[in-house]
This record gives sequence, C-alpha cells and structure tokens, in this order.
Amino acid sequence: MKLLLALMVGLLYGAGTYLILRRSLVKVIFGLIFLGHAANLLIFTMGRLTKSAPAFIPPGAQALSEPYADPLPQALILTAIVIGFGVQAFAIVLFRRAYKLVGTDDLDKMRSTDTLKQVPF
Repeated sequence: MKLLLALMVGLLYGAGTYLILRRSLVKVIFGLIFLGHAANLLIFTMGRLTKSAPAFIPPGAQALSEPYADPLPQALILTAIVIGFGVQAFAIVLFRRAYKLVGTDDLDKMRSTDTLKQVPF
C-alpha cells in the first residue's frame, strides 16, 4: 500500500510539473491541481496509514497505544485543500482575464503585449 501511494505521489508530481511547463493555460491550471493533490497525498502518507481505531486515549490510559493514525496531517490536509482551491480559483480568473485581453491561450504568443484588445473591466 505504501509503495502504491509513493508511486502515485511521484506520478502526480511528474504529471503536474510536465503540465505546468506546457504552453496552454488550461494545462497550466491542471498542472497546479495535480501538484496540489500530490502534496496533499504526500502529507497524508506521512501521518501513518492504518486501518485501526482513531487516535483517542482510552479511559484509564496515560498515552496512546499503537496502532493509531496521526490526526495532525489530516488537519493540515483539510487546510491545504481550502488554500489550494483558492489558488486554483485565482489562477482560473487570472488566466481568463489574460485570455480576454490577448485573445489566445498560448503562453508564447502572450509575450507580445503590443496589440492588446481594449476590454472594459
């Protein structure tokens, strides 16, 4: 199971990096999404994957007994999902505005800003 998750994290990081380096804005957005999911999955696997009881201290015990899942990475992932969604929404709005101004989604053609369309705000 851990090997499968490690391969999946590597695949998502590789695909995200590849897509960010492409010329299309849509591919860049998907690359950002893949990188966010890869980071979340990596943090999740660091918190120990168990199919056991939640991390509660039983009555009368002084500490947790093994095996238990660490709840801190899970809380960090919930926060990262919200922040990642905000970054993705901002990128979509930013790229949409750039597409309206320039008229293309090719990043190489966007380098020349001499002939911008006049679009009202």
